[in-house]
Amino acid sequence: MLVKDIMMRDVVTVSPFATLRDALALMKQHGLKCLVVEQQDPHDAWGLITYTNILKTIVAENGDIDLINVYDVCAKPAIGVGESLDVRHVARLMTDSIVKRVLVLDDNRLVGLVTMDDIVGTVLDLIE
Repeated sequence: MLVKDIMMRDVVTVSPFATLRDALALMKQHGLKCLVVEQQDPHDAWGLITYTNILKTIVAENGDIDLINVYDVCAKPAIGVGESLDVRHVARLMTDSIVKRVLVLDDNRLVGLVTMDDIVGTVLDLIE
């Protein structure tokens, strides 16, 4: 099975200059636990921001979600894979790197997102 068979294609992005409040509002609006952080230019890396990143920042720094930008908190660069990669290799990469999400890129153009839940769900479907 390939990444393109299980990836989410409708990925919600956020500007690196958005506030944490803006990011949380987008997450709530779309029912998501993470957002892809947009590139600042075509040769820039993509990033990821999660509920966990935001929560750690708020707790650790008594952060004001209206004063802290997404860029200050996000994981950047995010790990990216190609859509024709075998899911087994992505699962190994994710477990070795201790990440729950990877971007799917085509020549540094965002085409999707794969989460550990996507992979586990696919495995469970194959078992049934």
